[in-house]
Amino acid sequence: MYGNKGYVVVTEHIDTDSGRDLSDDLQRLINENPNRTIYFPDGVYLLSKPICTPANPIHSVSLELSTYAIIRATDDWSENEALIRLGAAEPFNDINTVGSNYYLTGGIIDGNGKANGISIDSGRETCVHHVSIKNTRIGIHIKWGANNCSSDADIHNVNIVGNNAADSVGVLLEGYDNTVSNMRIASCHKGICAHSGGNIFRDLHPLYIYEGENALEENYLTSVAFESEWHANYFDICYSDQFCTAFSIGDGFKNIIDKPYIMWYSPKGNREVAFEMKGAFNSIISNAGVNFRKDTKENILLSVGNENGSGILLNPIINDAGLISDNTYEKYIEGKLIG
Repeated sequence: MYGNKGYVVVTEHIDTDSGRDLSDDLQRLINENPNRTIYFPDGVYLLSKPICTPANPIHSVSLELSTYAIIRATDDWSENEALIRLGAAEPFNDINTVGSNYYLTGGIIDGNGKANGISIDSGRETCVHHVSIKNTRIGIHIKWGANNCSSDADIHNVNIVGNNAADSVGVLLEGYDNTVSNMRIASCHKGICAHSGGNIFRDLHPLYIYEGENALEENYLTSVAFESEWHANYFDICYSDQFCTAFSIGDGFKNIIDKPYIMWYSPKGNREVAFEMKGAFNSIISNAGVNFRKDTKENILLSVGNENGSGILLNPIINDAGLISDNTYEKYIEGKLIG
């Protein structure tokens, strides 16, 4: 019934009720229907290996899942990749040809504790939205971009629940110039890992949850909500919830962090770090709200690897300034500390 509207309905071509691996059947359906939207009705779609969409606009497809459509890794999944690899077939750099703006929307991507969720391997303008990603090691992986390392992806309205392993990451960015907004991330050891620059992060809420291996204190002490390892990343109204370190910035990198909120609900680990600079502090942090606990041994507002930076900590708001363990922040503060 969707044929004349550009939709290809999976269940009209594939028997999805058998409980068998559908990887090859779904890949064939993608390959045989260029410039179509592949629609997944409610049901469970088992994959033992990734399905890949083309980045070439003349062959590209979009994937649209109904609210209760579940794409799940099989128990024998052994690939070190994502369940769905957008743009992995026919790498391309083209924003002018119709078909360049392919997307994935809706449904549930379930890594079964083994697989990564979604990767963006090539192309530009790729959009992922209104998706629930569960039980993954890496929820979303934006790889090295097709446009001189720029990937230009748009990720929004996505919920991610990791697999509680010590190497679990919500969103890993290697390609540049992406927008990531309106997301909740839980059960990951690191929420956002930006190994690239030119990214905008807005309205993100990573929450650290103690389960499985992450209950060990030595693992908690390396947990990070937001990690930036390059210049020109912009964080706007981002909320770190219970991670040992809220923001970790690489040596000397220039980032802007505006109106973050940082809090801890448990004293586990006995260490709370709002802003960690691995070397020189050259970023601007403004209007940060930091809620330290009174029963934690070490509360650090700002740590720096060396004192050669020229960064600015502007008007931080602390629930109780008397809880701060050291005065490193005083060298960089402008305005006043409210607390």
